[in-house]
Amino acid sequence: MSNYIFVIDSSKQPLSPCHPSVARKLLTSGQAAVFRRYPFTIILKKEVTATPQPIEIKIDPGSKTTGIALVQGNKVIFGAELTHRGQVIKASLESRRILRRNRRNRHTRYRRARFLNRARPKGWLAPTLTHRVLTTLTWVNKFIRLAPISSIAFELVRFDLQQVEKPEISGIEYQQGTLSGYEVREYLLEKWDRKCAYCETENIPQIEHIHPKSKGGSNRISNLCLACEHCNIKKGTQDIKVFLAKKPDVLKKVLAQAKRPVKDAVAVNSTRWALFNALKTTGLTVTTGSGGRTKFNRARLNLPKIHWLDAACVGEVNTLEVLTKKPLLIKATGHGSRQMCRTDKFGFPSRYVPRFKFVKGFQTGDIVKAIVTDGKKIGTYVGRVAVRTSGSFNISASTLVQGISHKYCSTIFKKDGYSYAA
Repeated sequence: MSNYIFVIDSSKQPLSPCHPSVARKLLTSGQAAVFRRYPFTIILKKEVTATPQPIEIKIDPGSKTTGIALVQGNKVIFGAELTHRGQVIKASLESRRILRRNRRNRHTRYRRARFLNRARPKGWLAPTLTHRVLTTLTWVNKFIRLAPISSIAFELVRFDLQQVEKPEISGIEYQQGTLSGYEVREYLLEKWDRKCAYCETENIPQIEHIHPKSKGGSNRISNLCLACEHCNIKKGTQDIKVFLAKKPDVLKKVLAQAKRPVKDAVAVNSTRWALFNALKTTGLTVTTGSGGRTKFNRARLNLPKIHWLDAACVGEVNTLEVLTKKPLLIKATGHGSRQMCRTDKFGFPSRYVPRFKFVKGFQTGDIVKAIVTDGKKIGTYVGRVAVRTSGSFNISASTLVQGISHKYCSTIFKKDGYSYAA
């Protein structure tokens, strides 16, 4: 079943989301109209004075994808997965830096290098990290306008490092369902990509001591890795240098990986307090939880590992009834570039961008519906449009369809910097 439908009254006050069948009846009977396509929202044609049941929005922040779930009581009524564009931003910044440096070296027209603007304010975050905070806050504010949100719960830390480093964790705690054991195992699964450190067999979550305990090895996280049952038994109590004597490349890789922090976890941990402070600006109650507790709740409730279900399991959870199966997939696409002159890989001008973004009332990023009635491309296409000054557009539907005239297109959702899929 798809997500519940957001409902607002004629004064745009949020009401409790309704089942899709109820929304369909309200639209058919003329008691409501479509207010917004993504996320789908209807607006009633009258004011409602009833007090709606409060909803908690839960967030599982991630380096690449953030899970969002709306929970009313113990019922999950809406799920969404927000894909960030941090890597795109990083690539754009690196490309711009390289092009500027090349032009300076060739003594062609360039912007002078700046050396006196390196002072960074307290709390400064890199653009890729700031993007994660701002896009998450943007969607929280959107949901607050569309639903009676009363509180926010989010995963403050991917891993509780205090519990990860706790020296008492040993033996049976790795295999059984204690919260501290989950913290350690989740960290190692992320760090070793869910593969055996020795043979790269996937999805074998047995914890292995790199330096054997019988020879003085500790339980510190830097001495732990993942191993399949075969490698675990074969290694036994051997020193890793003896065990991998014939595989120097694997030995070098394991020792280097053992000291490497988790890149994505570092990114999430870098933004945790910035996101926490940003969420507090909404004026709602904000509660927090750790990644280990989230996994513990998900395993106890026997739910699959999906971002939006992880979000539903954040914090204190007793029972959950999942009333939706298909989350809304949201991908940050940005609002285009201010760059007026495109360059080739050598930094020379290759083409120019039109000054005006709108063509025949459309702009790149709008979601349109095109009903083509004649020609070779007869059919109905719904998707994101890329405009051309000629009036012949490209539409990204299930496949890319090129050369669709603007005469066949009608806008169903204006560009807002995101693309959507059910």
